Amino acid sequence: MQKGMHTDTERCVRAVQSKDARFDGWFYTAVVTTGIYCRPSCPVVPPKPANMRFHPSAAACQQAGFRACKRCRPDTSPGSPEWNQRADLVARAMRLIADGVVDREGVPGLAARLGYSTRQIERQLLAELGAGPLALARAQRAQAARLLIETTPLPMADIAFAAGFASIRTFNDTVREVFALAPTDLRTRAPRGTPSTPGTAANTAGVLTLRLPFRVPLNPDNLFGHLAATAVPGVEEWRDGAYRRTLRLPYGHGIVSLSPQPDHIACRLTLGDLRDLTVAISRCRRMLDLDADPVAIDDQLRTDPLLAPLVDKAPGRRVPRTVDEAEFAVRAVLGQQVSTAAARTHAARLVTAHGERVDDPEGGLTHLFPSPEALASVDPESLAMPRTRRATFTTLVRQLADGEVHLGPDSDWPQTRARLLALPGFGPWTVDVIAMRALGDPDAFLPTDLGIRRAAQELGLPSTPAALTARAAAWRPWRAYAVQYLWATDSHPINFLPV
Repeated sequence: MQKGMHTDTERCVRAVQSKDARFDGWFYTAVVTTGIYCRPSCPVVPPKPANMRFHPSAAACQQAGFRACKRCRPDTSPGSPEWNQRADLVARAMRLIADGVVDREGVPGLAARLGYSTRQIERQLLAELGAGPLALARAQRAQAARLLIETTPLPMADIAFAAGFASIRTFNDTVREVFALAPTDLRTRAPRGTPSTPGTAANTAGVLTLRLPFRVPLNPDNLFGHLAATAVPGVEEWRDGAYRRTLRLPYGHGIVSLSPQPDHIACRLTLGDLRDLTVAISRCRRMLDLDADPVAIDDQLRTDPLLAPLVDKAPGRRVPRTVDEAEFAVRAVLGQQVSTAAARTHAARLVTAHGERVDDPEGGLTHLFPSPEALASVDPESLAMPRTRRATFTTLVRQLADGEVHLGPDSDWPQTRARLLALPGFGPWTVDVIAMRALGDPDAFLPTDLGIRRAAQELGLPSTPAALTARAAAWRPWRAYAVQYLWATDSHPINFLPV
């Protein structure tokens, strides 16, 4: 699969005729005789190839006058893997749109964050996705509206504004145009308890239960094992088979509970403000790497005969990421040259002293992780760590608070790496682990990591950093996933789904 796949008509037709779910989210099929658009795996009888038109986004289908299929619900497909594996302008723009920037700040705000003119961004998005930023954000609002209509008892007026619409009239018109149903009819027809259902009704105000789709296979062991083993008390916990954590969101805070199921991730969100719904979902999907294409990744890694047995044994490993890039960078510094337990202890002390308190009636979550602004005011002498690491910590949080270092979905990966490397106490390991788990670079690699070197030696791979880096060139652009497979050879708790 590759950039611009929708232009390969023959390949797209084969995917539709075989109902291949691996291609869901990569492109959409519009059927000219019915006026609807579908995901490639739609269960209905495939249309004649002459009647198919292929588009790179749901927004492009909507722009062309097609409405969403009621059977396959293409708006609930996993997102395109493109946006999490690229660092160019279009990918950075798509990550920001998913994070709700257009709804909150408009297209000028999107352009300002990216450092380009609105005309440049419009032109590039239209060229690659067939729709501009407003249309892409509108498609996202339509999906958020559908989710709230089908999974909550909220009044339609509340749903309209929670989904990001400026008026109830625009909300009604958009829902009718995209789904060919009025909002009240959409609620009446909402399926319950079927595999395609994105959620089930929540009984508590501000609480939503929904399903996060992914491309199979997905191995949850290292994904949830890593998050649970490194969980900061008060901010994160593993409880009743679910990873739970607090979320700092644009309009308030939230709590999320995520548990792996065979064909989806069960997600329970408690939000102080429902306008944060799309942002919370986007950040959770990013943290769990749910838009990855595991078949393409594993196929590439299998070309190395020494890696192939690891992939075959447990395919579908994801890279555990984060919901807050600045938080992860701070935690990476706290974890320098100490054990996982010690890093958790350092972070827990900061949380207790400087985090914002939250209420969690369902568990043991007590705080939001402190913001960079709060941490910038911390007395360095109060930190129980070596002097050099204190200097690294204070420099990082000050630059994060001042905006000198920016970590977010729109980060320019090479530029951010260079700025981090220039900070005192930041070596290649710290920068690469931030690139891998915070920035989302799928090709970040840790050749100096002790666990990686040990695994390499046991497998017969080169164990010196230079030689291992040379061997790993064949794994590109998926070296961050190779790291997960190599780490998994160890008995550390990060590699096992908690009991």
